[in-house]
Amino acid sequence: MIAFFILVAAIGYLLGALPFGYLVARARGVNIFEVGSKNPGATNVRRVLGKGPGNLVFALDFLKGSLASSWALLTPTSGFCGDIPELGLDFAITGETWVHVGVAGLIGAMVGHSFSCFTKFKGGKGVATGAGGILVIIPVSALIAAAVWLVVFLLGRYVSLASILAAASLPLTVWLRDRPPLVIVLTALIALFVIIQHRENIKRLLNGTENRFVKKSPQEPKS
Repeated sequence: MIAFFILVAAIGYLLGALPFGYLVARARGVNIFEVGSKNPGATNVRRVLGKGPGNLVFALDFLKGSLASSWALLTPTSGFCGDIPELGLDFAITGETWVHVGVAGLIGAMVGHSFSCFTKFKGGKGVATGAGGILVIIPVSALIAAAVWLVVFLLGRYVSLASILAAASLPLTVWLRDRPPLVIVLTALIALFVIIQHRENIKRLLNGTENRFVKKSPQEPKS
């Protein structure tokens, strides 16, 4: 079974590593690592190139998180049934095990998104990718986190603060809903990962220098 979890995490990493932000921007003649916040996430793409490209990147990053968390569970029966005992793939995913499999894929995807092997281990902060996977694994907690994100963003227009507080809400809501301890620990690790990825934003928020999200007209493509 351990081998299977490693396989799920590895495939999750490769899915997460797909650099959609870089590719969408590059298709418009922009190296996203050289403009704006130099981050390939949807927020920076939207700031630099406008609403359409930014929304496209968010959707693609969201989708790869969802796929990384669910591909092993998409079978005709209730779970994956392996037939390669040498690799530990001779079991069925049933009960709470499917949640653990989904989290393994999601963690791999978030690491891949933030440290992509396709872009010299540079990447985004994992919010959209994490949201896609969390919606698959724990949909109620995901919707609560989405509501937290929306309220905080509308009040302050800080994408970073909204993302940090939404991530922090996950382990709390999972705990309040009496989910298994392992799920609480894993969501806490995911929240911690997102918060660490926003450490520079946290410094700017404390210093009062963090940029608020404002609509801008698309810039001319840069070579």
